[in-house]
This record gives sequence, structure tokens and C-alpha cells, in this order.
Amino acid sequence: MAIYSRYSKVLESDGTRMSVRTALQLINLTLDDYLAEEEGEFDAETRFALIWFKQYAFNESLFGEAETLSKAKNTSVQGLVDAGVLVAKAGKVRLLRRDELLENWNPQTDKRLTVWEATQYMIRELQDGAGETSAARLLSQLGTIGEAARELAYRLYNICDRKGWSSEGVAYNSLVMSWSEISRLAADSHEETPVQVALF
Repeated sequence: MAIYSRYSKVLESDGTRMSVRTALQLINLTLDDYLAEEEGEFDAETRFALIWFKQYAFNESLFGEAETLSKAKNTSVQGLVDAGVLVAKAGKVRLLRRDELLENWNPQTDKRLTVWEATQYMIRELQDGAGETSAARLLSQLGTIGEAARELAYRLYNICDRKGWSSEGVAYNSLVMSWSEISRLAADSHEETPVQVALF
């Protein structure tokens, strides 16, 4: 956008003047392409949750839709329930809300750790725990999955921003904006050995 203030006009490839609106659309398309590539690095459960979140946020939808999407993402509804990502009952499915997460969750003993789950727990610690200190303690236990959680939070913030889900967007943005301090605090604390998680 600095280009618009630096130059008298910005041109399309055909020589016509490019509007700010068109420039923003091109920027968003490029950002979407980049972020779509990043999604490929997430585990199957997180890729499912990301697509489900885009469509329904934390609202319920039909089991059949979840079953179809889970198969496309190489997972299953039961696997997503077991991983702490979904609630499925009475033919309905929805993502687990942060207020429903386990109280004494430990990523080092979680048998099916996902980036989605790590991100939600990080936000809960940041908001409801001891803030950045609590989130840093959790980050130090997450190991390599921690950076993926930051990337997912950024992606979820963008989704919320575009859909006008401001209250949920604040949660993801707060994690992204606090990341430098959380990382610094996590690096300073060597309380526990990080867990190494395979994303595939």
C-alpha cells in the first residue's frame, strides 16, 4: 500500500489505472495462496478443523458433512473426537470450544496431539491462565508444534476478520501479537523437555 502514497498512479498490465480495491483484492488472493500452501504442513485433524471452522465456526452441523470432509482429509470423525477436536452426538458435530477443553491437559502425554488443539490451549492459557507466562510454559512443552500453532492462529485470525467474527478474531490475534514475548519467556524457561511431534 506504500506504493500508492509514493507514486502518482499505479497501473494494471493493460495500462489502465489500478484502483486501491483491485490492489487489495490481488493482495488477498496472493495471501490466500500463500496460506493455502502453509495449510498443507498441518496434521490431518487440523486441516479438517480449519475447513470446518471456515464454514461453521463452533456451530453444529450434520454428521454426514463431517464424515465426508474427514475422509477427504484422511482422518475420521471418531479420530477427531479422540484427538480433542470435535464433539459428535445425536447426528450433529461441532468443534470443541475452548471452555470445554480439558483442565489439566499435558501435550507430553497427549497421544494424538494436533496443531489445532495446541493453538486452542495456548489461547486459553493466554486469556484465562497467567497470560503470557502461562502460554510460554505451554509453548515450552509443545516443541516444534508451537510455531505451527502461531501460523494457525494467524490463519484463523484472517478468517475471522473476513467473516466479521470480531470476538473470536481477537482471541487469535492476541496470540499472534503476544508471540514474541511468549517465545522469549519460553526460551528463558527450561522447565520441561519439549515434545517432538510428527505432523504427518
